Amino acid sequence: MQYFFYCRDKAGAFETRKGLLKAHWAFMRRYIDSMVARGPTMSADGKTVTGSMHIVDLPDAAAAQVFAHDDPLAKGGVFRDIMISRFENRSGRTMWQFKGNANDPRFLYIAPATNDPGRDLLAAQRRYLESADCADKVIVHGPLLDGDGDAWRGTVLLLETADRAAAERLIAADPTVRAGCYANAEMLPWRFGGEENLRDLVARV
Repeated sequence: MQYFFYCRDKAGAFETRKGLLKAHWAFMRRYIDSMVARGPTMSADGKTVTGSMHIVDLPDAAAAQVFAHDDPLAKGGVFRDIMISRFENRSGRTMWQFKGNANDPRFLYIAPATNDPGRDLLAAQRRYLESADCADKVIVHGPLLDGDGDAWRGTVLLLETADRAAAERLIAADPTVRAGCYANAEMLPWRFGGEENLRDLVARV
């Protein structure tokens, strides 16, 4: 079963985070074969990490707790809060299988639900996100689910677009967004994770 994790950093934790990066990456190597996506969210100027996102296939809720709280960043006090949710990867690929343009900005969209949109609206959302208009922009998409993996609790999107305005237009056209299904949705600058994709951060450690 898949789990979505978003761990938001405490204000001023960037220096602490940098000191723990190598230990964090070593911990994550244990899970690399089970990952759908990973990577840090960034400040608007792209200079500061503001959180960590992972989508991982794990055996159960207990394993999800271990993944979240045994991370050296969590143990080191970097995170302000940790979001854990069941998830279903509807895109049928990992972020590593996405053929995009590494020079274009990427975004994480997290949208907790206010109400159940119903089966028809969710089917319309899926058709839209998997349409030709979105295929080269949506890296991974899927629903947030309840603990049993049955009830819909929101949406997560990983996007690559020409700019932020293009990502906002894509999201605004989502049928569930147009129907007002979300509260406190946020779109965050995001980067592909792993040491191989974050060499500029590695150089600072």
